[in-house]
Amino acid sequence: MNFSKNETNQKIHNLKSRSKRFSTKLNVTVFRLFLIAVVFVAVTGISAFAGIVNGLHATVPSVDLIHVVPTGYASNTYYRDGTHAETLAGVEANRDYVSIIDLPKHIKYAFVAMEDERFYEHNGIDMRGIMRALVSNLSTKTLDYGASTITQQLLKNQIFEGGNEKNPFVKLSRKIQEQFLAVELENKLSKDTILEYYINTVNYGSTAYGIQTAARTYFSKDAKDLTLSEVTVLAAIPWSPTYQNPIHYPEDNEIRRNKCLELMLDNGFCTQEEYDEAMADDPYSRIQLVAQEKNENSYYSYFTDAVIDAVINDLVERKGYTQAQATSMVYTNGLSIYTTQNRTIQNICDEVYTDESMFPEFGKGSFYELSYALSVQKTDGTVIHYQLSDLISYFDGFKNDSSVTVQINQGVYQLLCTSDEAMTGYLDAFYSAHVEDADEATGKTGDTVLGERRTFTAQPQSSFCLMDQSTGQVLALVGGRGEKTGSRTLNRATTTTRAVGSTFKVLASFLPAIDSAGMTLATPIDDIPYYYPNSQKEVINWWAKGDKANFNGPFYGLNTIRRGISYSMNVIAVRTLETVSPQISFNYLKKLGFSTLVDSRYDETTGKTYSDINLSLALGGLTDGVTNLELTAAYATIANGGVYNEPYLYTKVLDHDGRVILSNESASSQVIKTSTAYLLTSAMMDTVTGGTGYSTGSRLRFRDYKMPVAGKTGTASNNNDLWFCGYTPYYTASIWSGFDNNFSQINQSYQQDIWRTIMERVHATLELPYKEFTIPDSVVTARVCTKSGKLAVDGVCDHAEGGSTVRTEYFAKGTVPLEKCDVHIKASICSETGKLAGAGCPAEHVTEKVLLLKKEPELHDWEGNVIPYTTSDTPYLIPTGDDAVCTLHNAVIPTPDSDIIETPTPGDTDITPPAVTPDTDTETY
Repeated sequence: MNFSKNETNQKIHNLKSRSKRFSTKLNVTVFRLFLIAVVFVAVTGISAFAGIVNGLHATVPSVDLIHVVPTGYASNTYYRDGTHAETLAGVEANRDYVSIIDLPKHIKYAFVAMEDERFYEHNGIDMRGIMRALVSNLSTKTLDYGASTITQQLLKNQIFEGGNEKNPFVKLSRKIQEQFLAVELENKLSKDTILEYYINTVNYGSTAYGIQTAARTYFSKDAKDLTLSEVTVLAAIPWSPTYQNPIHYPEDNEIRRNKCLELMLDNGFCTQEEYDEAMADDPYSRIQLVAQEKNENSYYSYFTDAVIDAVINDLVERKGYTQAQATSMVYTNGLSIYTTQNRTIQNICDEVYTDESMFPEFGKGSFYELSYALSVQKTDGTVIHYQLSDLISYFDGFKNDSSVTVQINQGVYQLLCTSDEAMTGYLDAFYSAHVEDADEATGKTGDTVLGERRTFTAQPQSSFCLMDQSTGQVLALVGGRGEKTGSRTLNRATTTTRAVGSTFKVLASFLPAIDSAGMTLATPIDDIPYYYPNSQKEVINWWAKGDKANFNGPFYGLNTIRRGISYSMNVIAVRTLETVSPQISFNYLKKLGFSTLVDSRYDETTGKTYSDINLSLALGGLTDGVTNLELTAAYATIANGGVYNEPYLYTKVLDHDGRVILSNESASSQVIKTSTAYLLTSAMMDTVTGGTGYSTGSRLRFRDYKMPVAGKTGTASNNNDLWFCGYTPYYTASIWSGFDNNFSQINQSYQQDIWRTIMERVHATLELPYKEFTIPDSVVTARVCTKSGKLAVDGVCDHAEGGSTVRTEYFAKGTVPLEKCDVHIKASICSETGKLAGAGCPAEHVTEKVLLLKKEPELHDWEGNVIPYTTSDTPYLIPTGDDAVCTLHNAVIPTPDSDIIETPTPGDTDITPPAVTPDTDTETY
């Protein structure tokens, strides 16, 4: 560089030149303007940003008006002993709230380490976290990285609907609002309260919301019992409830879980020993086992289905909610429903019903009923829906396969098969024939299957109800046989109505007869041929052999109501009801709790009026039938001394805050006299000890546990419906079995074995002490003749031809007969002619017999023709008429006198045949 004098003078000259001075001044001015512009832009930007922030702040709701407390709670049902039964959860409501003070410290520290390690240091906003996220977002040119604190996450979930905005500006705006609220919220709530709300709010996958539900979902335990290893599994999930789900993505979850444990150790939230123990644990194997168990029991039980229906109905009927509101409350309001279900008894019922050996074998009484549908979208866009009828038509009605039965019932196709595997082969063939696959070689596209349904339902089906007759509490329910395929599906125990058969004889005929019509167990009714009035239809007893020569006999003549009950005699039941009157019977049945009976209903389609107020009630001929539950409650009334207790499935319902919103106590009423109840019980004990069907008693009596049983069998038309309703001094239970779509059954006794097996096992398991049915003070005994219903005559009734007719019978006080038997006659009979002995009959041919003085009425069919018939009484009737006296040894027929007949001739004992409405088919036992 030249520093000579001349050079220096030249530089000074250049600086002082006008052009140079102007250039320098211009540069300085431009620089100054640039600085001013920068400052202006900065000030303007800051002002604008501040304005935006202030604007966003103005839109932020007041912290006093927001609700960050978790909402949407699962409801829970509990057994009658208070233990947890099932969880009822709606969408995003599978949540049980727990307080953080009840949880071990490692739970809160796991979430703090994983989500917000400076949670207990910041004021709602983590500035260090914000700067870290800002750098990450600038480097990636996205907004994927956040610095949300636990407080902000709580606000996002509860106030901002979970975030996930697609618009970056909207997302940034929401985050700014979150930060304002986070600071305000932390000034209002404690750190532990905020953390408590957070762990009870977030989604843990598998429809589990909240730490308590997550603990039950993945580990089948309460949150308070979680280990450090298990807690860190759950703490890893909220970041991505789907892809951190430990059931479906255990490897991904484990990576994040291990990171959580490292952070806890680094932050001093756990010791090295605790860390090592947790790292050595394998929680994922336990999770898979729990998941498998829950998958096997993923649907609500039939009992829970019924409880849900009952609670919803009561919320509507008693509290005024709409159906939608009531349903929402059950699934999202965190109700605690305390049921009447006895876990031990329910388990016994379930064990018996899942034992297929209790039912007829497949191919020998049991079948699979197929429900089928296939929807296919063809390549041209058309959609074809195939139904069961198309399947049947395609295979020509399965005419060449004896293992398949096809029936059309009122235009509806039904298909039964003995093997679901064999039928699956048919279904696969049908599918292949109607769905065209794509051809990769030619590039041809294939059909699209929109949906296919293949459902095999075991048939016959069955239902079972068990009640405590003294309270009305339903202790156990079974709504169907086989695997349950959904929640709140068809419940055959509580909602399905079926024909009840002979179980109604006791309730509709004999109960009102004894309670209010002056009849007793000893009242004799003549079992003789009988037509329904104004019809061509006859009442046929279940034992009828189709013997037209004896009008579908045999007939058993004079029989007591007791025998009519124990032997389920149709004619006696109908004739008894005729005496009582159908209207009185109907009134009793309504008091017994039956809600499906029809008083009068006009059907516009058929133009007919239907009513259950007719004589068909005696044989269970109803328009709609009844439910198992209501039938059980009716029999429980008899078992409970005549007091009806309305059946109920829950005792109380609490809201999420523990307040009672529904309570249940059975509505009780004395429907029949205590004496009537015991008399019916006494007669129905005969059913079990050797009544209907002769083999019934051996099937229904307990085999290895001593306990009295009373009950009544029932079989509807063509063996479609099989029943037994019975009770012990402790419990009442009813069983129904039949095909859902009314097929005749081959095996007609398996349901009795099921009933006995369950009831005997229940009494034995609970170790219920033996006791007899209580005989009330209003019941007395008397020796009567079963042919007259009057007091027995010693030496006469006990010597009657055909066997003694004397029985010690129970009576309600005031109904004991005062008159002596007047239908048995002690007479001298000529052994050679079988007629009354006359004076000319040799003494060695004269024997003394006690015969029956009864005129069997001449009966006519609907066309007026005389009906030829005999009864069990016919061989033992005393000869009457012009040829009553032996003519072999007597030329003149004398008028019978006291030398021949020692007992005075009684009045006319004939019973006029009553009328019956032809509304039911042949009834069997």
